[in-house]
Amino acid sequence: MALGLALSISLAAVGCGNAAATGTAATEASADTSAYAGQTVYGVVDSVDAEAGTVTLTLGELGEDETTVTAGEESLTVTLTEDTKISGSRDKGGRSGKSGQDTGSGKDSTSGKTDKKKKDKSGNTSSGETADNAENADSAGTAQQPPALPDGEAPAMNDGQQPPALPDGETPAANEGQQPPAMPDGEAPAMNDGQAPAQDGGRQKAGKDRSGKKNDITSLAAGASVRITFDEEGQVSKVKILSASTASAEEAETADSGADAELVQTAMDGAAPEGMPGGAPGGAPGGSAGAPASYDAAVDYSADAQESGQTITSDGTDENAVLVENGASVTLTDARISRVSADSTGGDSASFYGVGAAVLVTDGTVTLEDTAIDTDASGGAGVFAYGDGIARLSNVVISTAQGTSGGIHVAGGGTLYAENVTATTEGGSSAAIRSDRGGGTIVADGGSYTSKGVGSPAIYSTADITVHDADLTATASEAICIEGLNSIRLYDCDLSGNMPDDAQNDCTWNVILYQSMSGDSVVGNSTFEMVGGTLTAENGGMFYTTNTESTFILQDVDITYAEENDFFLKATANANQRGWGSTGANGADCLFTAISQEMEGDVIWDSISQLDMYLTDGSTLTGAVIDDETNAGSGGDGYCSLYISSDSTWVVTGDSTLTTLQCAGTIVDADGRTVTVKDADGSVLVQGTGTYTITVEEYKDTADLSGASAAGSWDSYEELL
Repeated sequence: MALGLALSISLAAVGCGNAAATGTAATEASADTSAYAGQTVYGVVDSVDAEAGTVTLTLGELGEDETTVTAGEESLTVTLTEDTKISGSRDKGGRSGKSGQDTGSGKDSTSGKTDKKKKDKSGNTSSGETADNAENADSAGTAQQPPALPDGEAPAMNDGQQPPALPDGETPAANEGQQPPAMPDGEAPAMNDGQAPAQDGGRQKAGKDRSGKKNDITSLAAGASVRITFDEEGQVSKVKILSASTASAEEAETADSGADAELVQTAMDGAAPEGMPGGAPGGAPGGSAGAPASYDAAVDYSADAQESGQTITSDGTDENAVLVENGASVTLTDARISRVSADSTGGDSASFYGVGAAVLVTDGTVTLEDTAIDTDASGGAGVFAYGDGIARLSNVVISTAQGTSGGIHVAGGGTLYAENVTATTEGGSSAAIRSDRGGGTIVADGGSYTSKGVGSPAIYSTADITVHDADLTATASEAICIEGLNSIRLYDCDLSGNMPDDAQNDCTWNVILYQSMSGDSVVGNSTFEMVGGTLTAENGGMFYTTNTESTFILQDVDITYAEENDFFLKATANANQRGWGSTGANGADCLFTAISQEMEGDVIWDSISQLDMYLTDGSTLTGAVIDDETNAGSGGDGYCSLYISSDSTWVVTGDSTLTTLQCAGTIVDADGRTVTVKDADGSVLVQGTGTYTITVEEYKDTADLSGASAAGSWDSYEELL
């Protein structure tokens, strides 16, 4: 039996969510909690005073379902600090328990494993019982439908709304469906994070707001069952919400708004990106499903365990084959894990929270070695790390067959490390390396990752993803999709994409950095870095960025272009067919640095975008620089500045227009003739011998390279594995 306490919590640091910081008052009311040092207790929330920053709990006993607490009578006052972490369910009227599930004697006290279906060691189900599916449906809530996503990933919808068109490369998940309300001309729906970067000439380096993710008091509501963990000094280090309150859906939605605003890291994989309504490319759902109060699983590990040679199968609707929770450390070696279900729903619950994944870790660490995983179910990701979960994979083979089924996946802040993993996905919105709302961290070394579905990029990032020495292939989508304040770093990788043309897209691309306004990713700078390796586009242009700030770093990459090679880099506004920002105000703010890099193709910009492009360390660009005002509305004060180092070259292939040209290096045409440079009034600044003309507002024969980016190295990440 766990202790029961009435707990008065106040946020002593910077306000969490919308709660005011009331540390002084709370401290005066706090009792001595040193007696609880190193202990874990359970309780039920009685009331929440967001303005005062306090929560009152009554301690009690944890039930056999491990999600509900029976309140006792003891009370205690505790103060939270800025380091206290509040995590767990923020259910919006969804399920609050595991109905239809046997919670009797399935617990293995030695391994900490709960066999929800009473399976024998061979993985066969002896009881024949299946989990109740009714409570697994995603809760629609009242959130707005995000705009369309870019090619490469479709939103995962599970509430019946018709998602807006997605970018090429990802199709919406099967269980989606509502038609988003019509928006005024040129406007995307207002989402949680949703503003396009201001086009005011300044690059806004927005910081990532972690409030509401670490200690958001608004995620606690009356009636919620919680677990309280004290550190060695008797201070509260963690509050884990085990099950949501029974408050009305409207009240729950209000309490959840603060947390969801932070859990907005979109995972865009490719076509209309993975699961994103509102038009995200490749991979992000962008819906409004609430976190489940609990998960159904064939095998549940809630205490430390080490096992070898296991065969684990799952055929229940929206259940996990393996669930690791409650801080358990679990190692499975030479395991065979299979998940097959014709009735699973996939959608936002799968994309955001890992419902239906073969292996899900929500709180604790799962280590998989020499293991094979296969799924044939909607929402059947291979390995999913969520929240406080950490997954470590070595020599693992993953195969998924249906939609919204990434190979390796993080969301909600989860962490995943992979060595020599082979992952192959067949469905839409199923990037081989995938992330979604709330983001997380993935570090992968070696292996092969292949996505074969439409809207399924090789990597869809609403997270921080680093990959080394891997083969990354998308056969029916763009290669890379990054949304919002997220990043992908590739070192010595072979990357290829094949995005199909789509009339709903302004162009076809191989790598996209953008903001869909879906509400799944925090607005901020998207970063793509590639050092060494190869990059191949089977169709369209190479790099596209729109409606976001972005940073590209390219160093010594061997690039193969599509036959028509529409462009090398396009940094412009978009036509808003997918709801990416507001028409005439959704330009790009791009910093592009080439280091010892050969590049071919045009560079395209417009007057409501900002582009700083640096050619350094012997780089060569062969192409024209073009001002294309097609989607710039009435225009603006944007610019395109090109900086060329003394050992770098621009081979001009057509008349070009840019704002600032600083060249300490060489500018010639394909025949080696010099090129004329003029100002906007027609005055000749440099007289060339060739036929092409470059028109600028400012020209210098020196180059200030101080704004260029530097490439990182794999060494900084290798030690994490």
